[in-house]
Amino acid sequence: MTFSNQTTQAIRKLHTLIEVVDQIVIGKKEVTRLTLNAMLASGHVLFEDIPGVGKTLLIKTISKCLEADFSRIQFTPDLIPSDIIGFSVPNLHDEQFEFRKGPIFNQIVLADEINRTSPRTQAAMLEAMSEKQVTLDGKTHQLPDPFFVLATQNPIDYEGTYPLPEAQLDRFLFQLSLGYPSPEQEVRMLESPEQLTAIEKLDPILSLSDFNSLKATVNTIHVNKQLLEYIVSLADASRHHPAVKLGISPRGVQNCLAAARSQALLNERDYVIPQDILSIVKPLFRHRLLFENKLDREDIDLFIEQLISQIAIPTKSRRTE
Repeated sequence: MTFSNQTTQAIRKLHTLIEVVDQIVIGKKEVTRLTLNAMLASGHVLFEDIPGVGKTLLIKTISKCLEADFSRIQFTPDLIPSDIIGFSVPNLHDEQFEFRKGPIFNQIVLADEINRTSPRTQAAMLEAMSEKQVTLDGKTHQLPDPFFVLATQNPIDYEGTYPLPEAQLDRFLFQLSLGYPSPEQEVRMLESPEQLTAIEKLDPILSLSDFNSLKATVNTIHVNKQLLEYIVSLADASRHHPAVKLGISPRGVQNCLAAARSQALLNERDYVIPQDILSIVKPLFRHRLLFENKLDREDIDLFIEQLISQIAIPTKSRRTE
């Protein structure tokens, strides 16, 4: 199978989008690429970073480039579910209740500082993320298609933060971090101070219909059986490691396959190779692993590297079946 001209052009527009985002969120091409990877795989993304490194700017810029309906929800300790999903109000004409949609009813939702709110409100987010629907007064309301949650959280040891439950963490396809810019990147930022103005001037680069077509194409990307077994072996090794309390879930395995296919698509290939898997394992595994002893991010990434080194990498990847 080879891609159609339309698909190839859409993929190249994605690469243009990455370059455009880099002009505003300087030096974060790989984070932008992984964010788009997750969205192509119909997944949500959790950005964990200290304040002020550009998480919100990145998400807003991607939304503008895709011409997607966008909303930002600022999570606080007093936020309640109706602040997110909406509420019912009486209709004076027919004495019935009318549903007023909340900010969750958008295609891209920036959940800012998501770990600052209560478990009750997190439960409402969990339903939205997992089922792409919300429930109010016993009635179910479908969310837009596509629907992505791009959430930010401060490190858990910061004041006023609550740990996200494992079930909710598992709904995020990737956990990413922008980190501090390099000195050279920071100089570029100082030379280009009008970043917010630049966002307003952006023209959409890829239509949502084209983006949805690429999402459908992701599901057609070929994966050799050896690579399927490799993905399962990586997850299985995490479940039986003595240092791990909670390993990679079956949902995590399915997400790994989807993300590897997205990576192949971004590389303009209609089949997955081992490097596609290896390039997404860390952001896909790091927030799903629960250890007997608390580890920082660097130690978790080192653990994942050691896990990878213990599993033989397949040698076949092309269409040999």
